[in-house]
Order: sequence, then C-alpha cells, then structure tokens
Amino acid sequence: MTSTAVTIGLHHLGLTVADLPATKAFFVDVLGFAQVGEVPHYPAVFVSDGKTMITLWRATNPATAIGFDRKVNIGLHHFAMRVENDAALDALHNRLASTTGVTIEFPPEPLGGVPTRHMMCFIPGGIRMEFIALAT
Repeated sequence: MTSTAVTIGLHHLGLTVADLPATKAFFVDVLGFAQVGEVPHYPAVFVSDGKTMITLWRATNPATAIGFDRKVNIGLHHFAMRVENDAALDALHNRLASTTGVTIEFPPEPLGGVPTRHMMCFIPGGIRMEFIALAT
C-alpha cells in the first residue's frame, strides 16, 4: 500500500488530567512507562514506553475542571495502545481490575469481525483508554 501522507506517526499525545501524581503513577507503576521529563511549574510530566511519549498536564484548577463527555464534546474520544499478545492483554486486565483509580468499561473481548481482542477502561485522571492485542 502506497501512502501519500505527510506525517510518519505519532510523536506524542498530550492529556490534561485532574490528578497529575495519580495519572503519572498509573503510567509509570502500572504500565511500566519511564518518566522522560517534567516541567514542575507548568505542571507537566512526560512519560514514554520507548515508542510513544505521553504528556500529562495538570488542569489549572482540578477542583473545577469539567470531565470530558465523549458523546457530547469535540475532542479525544479515547486512545488505544497495543500490547504484545492475548496473554499480555489478559494479564493487564487482571492488573487493572485491582488498580485504584481505574474503572474497567469492558474486559477483553473480540473486536468486530477481525482476529483482534481489546478492552476499554478509564484511567486515573478520567481519560478513556483502550488496549488492543492483535492476532499473531
């Protein structure tokens, strides 16, 4: 397949969150990301899995910040990250099911008519996140 796209992939994804320490801990302690930067006065933290960087920005006033409604607002509906295989997806689901601040929307299940499984959850900070295991 030939592409005429000007871009070559995602450099980073920026997310505004209410609880920066909890969201950072989720990415670092639960998903194994590395913290690769920080701007304390902003405040922001940069995390990476070695391929994708995610910028976590704290809302100016977390107490009055309005959560995103994916069915009403324009913006990030969710974002999806791949895991290595079905076993990794199942293990991640088990870990997330007992992780404080994570709400499982649905456990691993087939995705449409393709040999792929996925799960959806809300992570600390209220962001909707999908994990996908492509068939190998």
